[in-house]
Amino acid sequence: MAKVIDFNKIEAVDLFCGVGGLTHGIEKTGINVLAGIDIDPTCKYAYETNNNAKFILSDIAEYNSSDLLKLYTNESVRLLMGCAPCQPFSKLQKNNIDKNIDSKWGLLYSFLNHIKSTNPHIISMENVPELEKEQVFLDFKNQIIALGYKVDYKVVDSSEYGVPQRRKRLLFLASIFGSIELLEPKRKDNKITLRDAISNLPPIKAGESCEIDPLHKASSLSSINLRRIQNSVPGGTWKDWPEDLLLECYKKKSGQSFTSVYGRMTWDDVSPTLTTQFNRYGTGRYGHPEQDRALSLREGAILQSFPRDYQFVQNSDYVIGDIARQIGNAVPVKLGEVIGLSVLRHIRSLEVV
Repeated sequence: MAKVIDFNKIEAVDLFCGVGGLTHGIEKTGINVLAGIDIDPTCKYAYETNNNAKFILSDIAEYNSSDLLKLYTNESVRLLMGCAPCQPFSKLQKNNIDKNIDSKWGLLYSFLNHIKSTNPHIISMENVPELEKEQVFLDFKNQIIALGYKVDYKVVDSSEYGVPQRRKRLLFLASIFGSIELLEPKRKDNKITLRDAISNLPPIKAGESCEIDPLHKASSLSSINLRRIQNSVPGGTWKDWPEDLLLECYKKKSGQSFTSVYGRMTWDDVSPTLTTQFNRYGTGRYGHPEQDRALSLREGAILQSFPRDYQFVQNSDYVIGDIARQIGNAVPVKLGEVIGLSVLRHIRSLEVV
């Protein structure tokens, strides 16, 4: 006899959960996230402090699918979701990685193996747009279709969904119940700007942190980088600097096109795509529009659409680069909300509800 499914009871497990961006967004829609699984133990504090789910420290490739299935309760709609580490597929990294030795290339296959073993009712996957062109994605998609799921996937600009950041992502949804679609964006012409998001945070200097928020902390600058940012204008490039501040590579013809680093952001636009090094002035256009420093950790978290009170650290004793990596790797919370709302709309549209 087939099991009866309670369509009012949706339960989710978050693979590759990190500090909980996807989980937090899903929870905000009312879906019950049972657990997040990740190999990085430093994510546990933020994940469990801000969410109602438990953190399971494990390598997804080695985690037992039978244990994964046991996390769900009987009769619930089972949602399995996650974002496999995306560095192997990014424009910056994929040409420099040996696919035979980098284990992250296989993590999407590990995700697929868990799907085959646990038969979730709904699947959600998020990653960089470049993944769509890779064989691993074609295998992932085609095998899920072969299992009987209906799928929908597209590349979206996160800023059109309320994330104050120009961040393109590949979103993938699948359902065993029938056709499922991602919600259409509502903010194509009314995006949340940098000014909207972070202009009212207390001013701080490079190397300083805010007394009332230990996460509002900016990396220090060398004396020459301080001079460089002082000579930078919002929306400009290193071409605005006097010649004595230029790096040697910029003085050569071959370096003239490298204008996406050492820049200030502009107040009335969304931020550029955050990487795991957004706290460093020289790694992208991460200079504050007015203050002579790069983005603080709190500013980066807000630009990833985390709530302002999201707790990443227990005290001020932390390594700034570690937290920047966690924030930069996260799924924007607003995208998590969109995924959750898309799932809820799908469930509510079923004739059996």
